[in-house]
Amino acid sequence: MTAESASEPRVPLLERDQTPAEVAALYDQLLRDRGVVPNMFKALANVPGLALGVPALLKPLMGEGALPAWYKELIATRVASLNECGYCISAHRLLALKRGASPEQVDSINSFETGPFTEKEKAGFRYAALLHQSGHAVNEQAFEAVRIHFTPPQIVELTGVAAAFEFFSRFNSALRIPVTPIPENS
Repeated sequence: MTAESASEPRVPLLERDQTPAEVAALYDQLLRDRGVVPNMFKALANVPGLALGVPALLKPLMGEGALPAWYKELIATRVASLNECGYCISAHRLLALKRGASPEQVDSINSFETGPFTEKEKAGFRYAALLHQSGHAVNEQAFEAVRIHFTPPQIVELTGVAAAFEFFSRFNSALRIPVTPIPENS
């Protein structure tokens, strides 16, 4: 059991009827898209602008783009694992599967070097691990190891996902946001 699941959340998790209309509409959309309103959004609803701004960031960041969405979800899962964020691990393992990652890929995210990944995919996981240490850990040699596999748009997405999940992992862990129950139809 992780620390965040062992304790009460540090901020209220607001239900739909406790939010302004625009946040309630976001809850409705999340329910349609995911079958559940993730607890992180219930915490973010304490600041409606953040609750509305985060999806505006996540949609282009985590959707299909220069990198496939399933791979971005695995990068998010890897960063969450490095941060020991049970909330993010649970959410992004599920999303990786839904977006096309194989169960073997999801299960081997913490042993990716010997897992069913291409050299390109492994290079991205290594890069995310360096960013976990610090942005300054990405020296010229490390960046060149990524540049040989990824285009500039892919590097921007890879960096954005890895950096964003440093934030989300820390946000959810610090506020002890409980893991969102997985909907039955998932």
